[in-house]
Parts: sequence; structure tokens; C-alpha cells
Amino acid sequence: MENFRKVRSEEASVEGGSEGGGPGSSPFADLAPGAVHMRVKEGSKIRNLLAFATASMAQPATRAIVFSGCGRATTKTVTCAEILKRRLAGLHQVTRLRYRSVREVWQSLPPEPTPGHSPGESPTSLSVLKNVPGLAILLSKDALDPHLPGYQCPDPNPGPSSPSAAPTPKRSLGEPATEEGSAKRSQLEPGAADKGRIA
Repeated sequence: MENFRKVRSEEASVEGGSEGGGPGSSPFADLAPGAVHMRVKEGSKIRNLLAFATASMAQPATRAIVFSGCGRATTKTVTCAEILKRRLAGLHQVTRLRYRSVREVWQSLPPEPTPGHSPGESPTSLSVLKNVPGLAILLSKDALDPHLPGYQCPDPNPGPSSPSAAPTPKRSLGEPATEEGSAKRSQLEPGAADKGRIA
């Protein structure tokens, strides 16, 4: 497509698909009216999204939040949901994958003036229909149906460290390990290597 330039990009109409849906449609039909919908875009700052999401979920009236993004914003959508799940323990999650149809219109570039081409040729246009993957993640304070496709129960061990990974005290390089079960290196005595060769 080196001889073409993109003129416009528009959302194509999707016939009868709950999987598709435009920017205004929600993949979660039974969502409470007070739920917050965060539309994550490619240029969105994670810090700003999480500040608003955390403040919204801190209010008792807000019971659920939906992060949705498509195309290049899908990884940022997952990142936002995972960070929020770490910050607020006990959130139930349902993930839905969907596709958006986008129609791109491309127009040919004017040809270089050469002896073989006449300068009055009209540019040709090309229409491309793309299916762009999208992701919607529902995080809810209330329990959700565990039989829903894409359901994840709350993490039983919230936080970055689990109880089994307790910090170990530091020691200096020359200090021997004093804990039980620690690996000890066997070191030969200075003259032991020479005695082995002689015998």
C-alpha cells in the first residue's frame, strides 16, 4: 500500500452481532446503572485511568467498573484491570472478547509525471474492511455467576507478596549462613589438593 494514503476510517455497521457492537454498546447487558465505564484508548495514560477508577470504586454507590479497549489499547486495558484488582482486593472479574468492524478508505497517490502517463488520470480509491479485536473487563464488588464464560474469582492472596515469601535477613559476603537447610559450599583445605595428587 505504498502508493496509497489513508483518507478516512469509519466504524462499519455490524449486522445482528452481540460480539461486535459500537463504542456505545456494552457487552454486559445486566450491568447495574451506577457502573463506571472506562474507555481505554491507545494514547490513554494508565496513571490517569487508575486514579479515576480507584476514586470511583472507593465510593460505596459504585459497585462495578468496566474497562474496554480495542486494537492497540487491549494490552493497556488488561494492565488497568490487573492493577485495580491488586489495589482493591475481592473484585470479581468477567472478561469478554469482541470485534469491531472498521472500514478504511485509501486513495491512490498521484503518479509521478512520466512520459507514459497522462497527467489527467483520476485517483482510484480502495475500501478495506478490518475486524479489530477488542476486550471488555468487568470488575465487580458483588459476587457474579461463576458459570459465566470468562469469569475469574477474586484472588485469595491479594497483594504483591504471598505469606510464604517472607523476607530473608541479609548477610555480608564473608559471613557463613546460619539458617537451617541452607546450602553450604564444601571448601578444600589449602593443602588437601596437593595431598590428593601425591598419593
